[in-house]
Amino acid sequence: MSAELSIFDLFLQASLLVKSVMLILLAFSIACWAMIFQRKKALDQAANQLKQFEDRFWSGADLTKLYNEISSRQHVQGIESLFVAGFKEFARLRKSNIQSPQAIVDGTHRAMRVALSREVDSLETHLPFMATVGSISPYIGLFGTVWGIMNSFIALGAVQQATLAMVAPGIAEALVATAMGLFAAIPAVMAFNRFSHKVEKLENSYGNFMEEFSSILHRQSAIEH
Repeated sequence: MSAELSIFDLFLQASLLVKSVMLILLAFSIACWAMIFQRKKALDQAANQLKQFEDRFWSGADLTKLYNEISSRQHVQGIESLFVAGFKEFARLRKSNIQSPQAIVDGTHRAMRVALSREVDSLETHLPFMATVGSISPYIGLFGTVWGIMNSFIALGAVQQATLAMVAPGIAEALVATAMGLFAAIPAVMAFNRFSHKVEKLENSYGNFMEEFSSILHRQSAIEH
């Protein structure tokens, strides 16, 4: 409790610029933690949806029935959006009397590629902000520290007899800024690395499904022609 009070007292005693630096870093930290919880929930949902959809898709479900069921929902996202985009384009091209099975599959593949790009962009939401906080927060904290120490030594030079007791509070105030910079940066970097790995795994899974689904549609189109 006393440590918390002493840190708060140091904040109150700091200069206006150092206070501003601390508040900026605190805002970064709060925003980052909110995004971390939001991204974790979103990526976990995407991973669960992927598993559920693949289990159903590869169980031999009727694709037309599956498409009608999914496309009737108000919000379609994740792997389901790739399936809907691909099957919708496949049905459209098949009705347009295109004779080449490869042309049909190429059009279907392009539609799924666009859907994949949108889904990856959605999965990567907030990750650039985390990377930015992780990279700049230590430097912002260091700037506050340097400024605070500089002010302490300037004030120290104005007195005839300098003591450690006179300069220590100012240096301690300044070092709090560095600590806050690290406090904001470390979770941001760890979350960015972990979430980037999860997004990469999901993107690879989406890409594999896209290729496998294209092969299925190619075989079906070749049989029909």
